[in-house]
Amino acid sequence: MQYQLGKGWCINMFISIDEKASSWFTREFELNKPFSIRMFPQYAGFGQKHKGYSLAFSVEHPANIGFTKEVNGITFYVEGNDVWFFEDTETYLSFDDFLDEIQVTFKEDMVTAIN
Repeated sequence: MQYQLGKGWCINMFISIDEKASSWFTREFELNKPFSIRMFPQYAGFGQKHKGYSLAFSVEHPANIGFTKEVNGITFYVEGNDVWFFEDTETYLSFDDFLDEIQVTFKEDMVTAIN
C-alpha cells in the first residue's frame, strides 16, 4: 500500500495483525475495547529492521495518524513522524503459542514507488 505523506511524497508499507496478536494486546494491557495501540520505533536493542531500534507499543490516543488499522475493537496506528520505520516494509504481528508472546516479523522486499 502507498501512503501519501504530503506534497509529492509517498511511501510503501504494509502492516498485518492477526487475531491472536490482537487478543494478546487485550490481555497484556488489561483494557476493555475499544482502545488504541500506538506502534513506534524505540531506540533500544539490536532491532531487526533498523540497527538500534525496535518496535514498541503503547496505549495512547492518536495525534497525527500516518497509518491506522482496526482489528477486533483495537485501533493500531503509527504516528506520521514514525512511518519512516515501516517504509518499504511488510510488518507482521502474530502470536507465538510456544513463547506466549507477540511475534514481529519484517519483510523488506516491497518496491518503492516515486510519485
